[in-house]
Amino acid sequence: MSDVPGGEDRAPAPEAPSLQRLDPDRAVSPPSGPRPDPSVPPDADPRPPRPVIDTRPYRWMVGIIGLALVAGISVYMFASHGVGTSGVTAGHQLRYFAAPLATTTLEGDANAHPTCSIAKHDPRALNVCLLARRAPLVLAFFVTGAGQCVRQVTALQALASRFPAVRFAAVAIGGSHRATAAAVRRHGWTIPVAYDQDGRVGALYGVAACPMVEMAARGGIVRDRLIGDRWQTAAALAPRVQDLMPSAASSG
Repeated sequence: MSDVPGGEDRAPAPEAPSLQRLDPDRAVSPPSGPRPDPSVPPDADPRPPRPVIDTRPYRWMVGIIGLALVAGISVYMFASHGVGTSGVTAGHQLRYFAAPLATTTLEGDANAHPTCSIAKHDPRALNVCLLARRAPLVLAFFVTGAGQCVRQVTALQALASRFPAVRFAAVAIGGSHRATAAAVRRHGWTIPVAYDQDGRVGALYGVAACPMVEMAARGGIVRDRLIGDRWQTAAALAPRVQDLMPSAASSG
């Protein structure tokens, strides 16, 4: 910090005209505004210093942290409730839940003990009990930032028009309302897509990887649990969906 030279009894010399470099990053104060602080050098940069660490390259870690959170909850569910396998295996009942649909205004966490009454059902939620009670159900679990998992949801969307007697739905594990709704708009999905912001549904099903899809007959009994990249296309999934049809079950 520097002081103005000269004693207090000397009159200040008239300011000599000078050229000033125009700095587009420095705002010019209006004449009626406060006078500049003489203790601050005139060429000081008024902007706050940039952070020493640039956090932009680490944004991809947010998705990994979300999956780690789901895995941690899964361990807790195994220790306290015996839920240890990834998904529900064939021959067992789907684990029912209700979760907010991404395209609605409903906010909140999933309900692991939903009502199975249409009279008490909130249409802004995906209710697995109600869906499976009416028809065969194909239910996918995905992460909004994982391409192969998103492609599986797109495959279900394509199959929905080919198999109108089957219900198709998906849940974004650890996904926020905003991110899931953006994915729905971006990919043009019209099948029900819910979001599981606190990972409760992911823990209920022990979701540790995706693509993952549960295929249940009417009544909620699982026929197939398909995990892995080979199940991200409509061509791979179509024969398994066909097996859910009532005519296929009676002929088998």
